[in-house]
Amino acid sequence: MNKLIELFKRKTFLIVLFIACSSFAVLLQSEKPVLYIIGDSTVKNGDGTGKQSLWGWGSFLGSYFDEQKIEVQNHAIGGRSSRTFLTEGRWDKILATLKPGDYVMMQFGHNDAGPLDDTARARGTIKGTGDDSVEIYNPIRKMKEVVHSYGWYMRKYVLEAKAKGATPIICSLIPRNNWKDGKVIRSNEGYGLWAREIAEKYGAYFIDLNNSIADVYERMDPSAVKKFFPVDNTHTNKEGALLNVGKVIKGLRSLNDCRLKDYLLNK
Repeated sequence: MNKLIELFKRKTFLIVLFIACSSFAVLLQSEKPVLYIIGDSTVKNGDGTGKQSLWGWGSFLGSYFDEQKIEVQNHAIGGRSSRTFLTEGRWDKILATLKPGDYVMMQFGHNDAGPLDDTARARGTIKGTGDDSVEIYNPIRKMKEVVHSYGWYMRKYVLEAKAKGATPIICSLIPRNNWKDGKVIRSNEGYGLWAREIAEKYGAYFIDLNNSIADVYERMDPSAVKKFFPVDNTHTNKEGALLNVGKVIKGLRSLNDCRLKDYLLNK
């Protein structure tokens, strides 16, 4: 009888130990850091499955990371600006789960130059990084809205991410396939500059995609670059997106004290 009781106790102990270890493993899995990606269609085109042969670079970013140690979530969505990603509530959903040790990588600018209050999109922002604002009637949302500068929205993402204990990383927008006098038209006096300024002023990491990718294009024949853009001069195919994500990774590796690169695979 005593032997049966002892055997029962041992089995019970092993079962309890197994459950505890399993629960601990699940807890560790759920607590691993998350890399959130936010942006527009050049970061995630459509549903991210390459329809019309169009891809954003964010669709390939996860393959560079050890996803046993970090989770990569691409929340970028086509047609959004730094303003509308916020006003549609997409940023609030990320904030609800953002925790210390997470990362937010952002790229906006392609859609920020649009009108503030047109009936098609109403997604534009005021140019620059100032605190100026204007109240408009938004015909899409059917309500009054105070519109701020591009820099104001980018600053909000940076500061709110940092307040949650997360690390913000700003990428300047990828260049379009637009040329002048044999050179790619860059954004060093526009959104690329403003993205850098916000990063430097508010303590975010910065990856200069606009210039690093433009440098590659200018070493190529323009006809070869054109092959990356099957539909227009903004959206890339898979080959173009892979070139772009490669520059994201190279830029990340160059950030001396950014812990995100510790999760990269040795590719």
